Amino acid sequence: MQQDLAFDDSGLDSWTEDDRFEVTRERIAEYAAATNDPIPAHRDGDIAPPVFAIVPVFESMMMPTVDVLPVELVPRVVHGEQDFIFHRPIRPGDKLVSRGKMVGYEGLDNGTRAAILVECRTEDGELVNEQYVTCFVRGFNAGKSVGVLAPPHKFDEALREQSPVAEVIQHVDEDQTFRYSPASGDPMPIHLDEEVARDAGLPGIIAHGLCTMAFTSWAVLTEVGGSDVTRLRRFAVRFSKMVLPGDDLHTTIWRKSRGAGITTYAFETTRAGGQEKAITDGWADIAD
Repeated sequence: MQQDLAFDDSGLDSWTEDDRFEVTRERIAEYAAATNDPIPAHRDGDIAPPVFAIVPVFESMMMPTVDVLPVELVPRVVHGEQDFIFHRPIRPGDKLVSRGKMVGYEGLDNGTRAAILVECRTEDGELVNEQYVTCFVRGFNAGKSVGVLAPPHKFDEALREQSPVAEVIQHVDEDQTFRYSPASGDPMPIHLDEEVARDAGLPGIIAHGLCTMAFTSWAVLTEVGGSDVTRLRRFAVRFSKMVLPGDDLHTTIWRKSRGAGITTYAFETTRAGGQEKAITDGWADIAD
């Protein structure tokens, strides 16, 4: 049956219908609390944490997949990478309009990776952020490469020869997923139901990947960004290994380059006492 499945290329580069979202101070504060964010402006709902940007575009991120993939392959899709390009932060009172489209895919021996571009604007047309969502279809090779993929943010291994500029230890609470799910609008049962998670072949409930990304975002901001989200221009990661409630996360940050008023940092996050990398290929552009 797998040989009969094929991606529908006519769905590429086709924008979804607009999805609308009104930002409230309460929703921002709820998201910050659900990700243990210590930055006061986020906790008070004055300005949104960077990964909150996924909340208004959640539907726009999901829909392009079903426009291209056969429905039989949708259960095999996992979130591989996330890349935010920020034009300005999200604030309370913003009325946002988002849309998404799949822009390309690449067949590989162990699956297919596909790139979705999401745009988020105000009702007046001001561009707030762009997002590249890279999803991976496990065990299905599309057999070709079409279109474009997300911009690269590969970790430079030469950085390991220099000392990191910061290291941060964070704890994932036992109830983290139950707080994150309503705050983010992600109802996936593998994050909430032990039995469903085990039936899916997991060791139990796992943390949302974007929750882990939110942890790394405030680690980077507090250590090298002056806790000022208005300075963040780009934030990208690759999701590597699952994170479990109760885990301790260890994020290590290196200075990669500086130029044109931007300092670029690379980072990675491990769990299980440093034995497994949960986040790899971390990249942050911060205005000086």
